[in-house]
Amino acid sequence: MSKSNADIKTSASFIEQVNKSEVSVSYLFVKRLMDIVAAIFGLIITLPVFITISVLYLFGEAKGPLFFKQYRYGKDGKLFYIYKFRSMVVNADEKLKANIELYEKYKKNNYKLEQHEDPRITRLGAFLRKTSLDELPQLLNVLKGEMSLVGPRPIVKEELLEYKNKKDDLLSVKPGITGYWQVSGRSNVGYPERVDLELFYIYNQSLLLDLKILVMTVLIVFLRRGAY
Repeated sequence: MSKSNADIKTSASFIEQVNKSEVSVSYLFVKRLMDIVAAIFGLIITLPVFITISVLYLFGEAKGPLFFKQYRYGKDGKLFYIYKFRSMVVNADEKLKANIELYEKYKKNNYKLEQHEDPRITRLGAFLRKTSLDELPQLLNVLKGEMSLVGPRPIVKEELLEYKNKKDDLLSVKPGITGYWQVSGRSNVGYPERVDLELFYIYNQSLLLDLKILVMTVLIVFLRRGAY
């Protein structure tokens, strides 16, 4: 982790000292209002991107469904489909699990693989991931109320085990498109450090922290840091 991000880092020992405070109703109201306005505005201005990527999926080497959807855990443990532009071949999850050796490596490597060794990722998909454009459809999740702009990343069942006795804390808030983990290194920060970062946000959430994360996310996406 770089020194430039030192002020947004935390440790497990520090987290344990922070008491989870009640989140005000006014904060939740303003946050939801921000989510709705930003999601609508974002979907409108990125419509040309949606159309362009749709055409590429119709006629390019990655022919198939435009969206990838997968069950993730949301607030209060409710499962929902997260949406992304498909960056992998069709039936990617099944193909990964069919390769036992690669699947074990995927789990041990914080539920990801390097792009050069991941046979599931298409050439278009690699570009979408590097630029974070694959995340744009999650604005639909935000509009539906399943996600927020800022929050812990929505996780799959295997990842939930990493939170151990802190599962309920993680599931007490809506997951986000971006969050404390993303601006603290994203894919370069794995478990168990990721747990500390996600919990720090939950215990310290505020509009000021949300705005700080959003600004830092824009900078990180522009610099293409930690995305693969």
